Amino acid sequence: MSMKADGGSCLYSIRKAGKVLEQKRSYRRIGILVAVLLVAAVAAAAAHFFGSGLVRRTTADGMIAGSSEIHVMILGVDERKDDVGRSDTLMVATVDPEKGTASLLSIPRDTRVAIEGAGYDKINAAYAYGGYALTKKTLEQLLDVPMDYYILIDVHAFERIIDALDGIDIDVEKRMYYEDPWDDDGGLVIDIYPGMQHMTGEKAIEYVRYRDMEGDIGRIRRQQRFMRAVLQKVTSPEIFAKLPEIVSEVAKSVKTDLDTGDMIKFLQIMKKVQEDGLAAEMAPGNPAWFKGVSYWIPDIVEIRRMAARAAGVPFAGEAAERAESYAAKYKADMPEGFRFDDAEPQQAGAKTTGEGAGASGENAAKKKEEPTKPPAPSAVAVTVVNSSGITGAGAEVAAILQAKGFVIRSVETGKRSDRAQTTITAGGRTVDLFYGMPFPCILMEGGAKDEALVNIGRDYVKR
Repeated sequence: MSMKADGGSCLYSIRKAGKVLEQKRSYRRIGILVAVLLVAAVAAAAAHFFGSGLVRRTTADGMIAGSSEIHVMILGVDERKDDVGRSDTLMVATVDPEKGTASLLSIPRDTRVAIEGAGYDKINAAYAYGGYALTKKTLEQLLDVPMDYYILIDVHAFERIIDALDGIDIDVEKRMYYEDPWDDDGGLVIDIYPGMQHMTGEKAIEYVRYRDMEGDIGRIRRQQRFMRAVLQKVTSPEIFAKLPEIVSEVAKSVKTDLDTGDMIKFLQIMKKVQEDGLAAEMAPGNPAWFKGVSYWIPDIVEIRRMAARAAGVPFAGEAAERAESYAAKYKADMPEGFRFDDAEPQQAGAKTTGEGAGASGENAAKKKEEPTKPPAPSAVAVTVVNSSGITGAGAEVAAILQAKGFVIRSVETGKRSDRAQTTITAGGRTVDLFYGMPFPCILMEGGAKDEALVNIGRDYVKR
């Protein structure tokens, strides 16, 4: 991410955040997606030791189904102590063992769906209500496709698996710097320089978590680079000596109803990614808001058309009629008050090969924004967090801001004293009000337009 100095001491790091509370976990979701593909690649490296048939286990009565395709629900779950956990990533892998092909369909976690016993809610709530079984049932109803198997992945295992590989080599395409003070782990700082680098698990996840103005397009390209690096590593001859350690880490991170032979057979197909590319699409739909909560409203007919295409069957007859009927019911069940941000359904499909992958979704990803003026400082409530370890720094910064007309909501002491740089995060044009601060800082865009967060780092020098 490029940063430039304004007239004063602050750097401006653009952070399109929308609702911060809705986005603070988005980077972890990217990490889960990559972890899923990584697990596939690791198992593919060991696949030559085993052989097994992979067969459909679920009857497809009244659902879209081809002759040989297997559908696997892949669920990335963030489980914590005293917490039932939540699904942060949900994908469907459609595998054809006869043709040796595979495709991925990603379901946004905010997708509004009907959940048995709970009414309409976001699809990631299904896991909290009834675990993977209810998630499976909910997904089958949405897609009209039977799920034959499931794979549940622990999000916290990503770094351990990369480290078990002794790291990977990635040619970083540009300078990357990013801060997210709302990250669940006490704050996220990404600081990566361009060029060929050997990355540990920690650094690799920073690379795939990085976000810039390219949005989904940029993330897809970084995932491509990451996948190529991982596949190159796990298919190299020297990796076989490390297989016991790698398989051990994978085993601790994955729950599935695939037996060992089935999983190896399923994941063996993923090795073709290295040659043919992986067809990866996102469920089409529109972003919407209802009572302050964001949702993804799926285009049900188009989703089911995609499912039929992946299964290799025509989307016609009873399947098309069921889709139209369910879409009509879904629309009729929507309460009044939904606000849609886009008039046309968005699609983010891409085949993850080549530098131009995902470019077709670029126009859909760009938001049309009305030019607006920043509010007056007196309309902005500022929270000051002193994470510098310097006594009195919080009160001093609060006084500076008060003198400029801002309203100080609170002055707090941060949990950490190792934050290197001072950051100011404010929503929309509000961030413009903080140019020219008399202390070094990085400006980031995020949050509500009438709020701001000042997080003081070790670079602060007390007056």
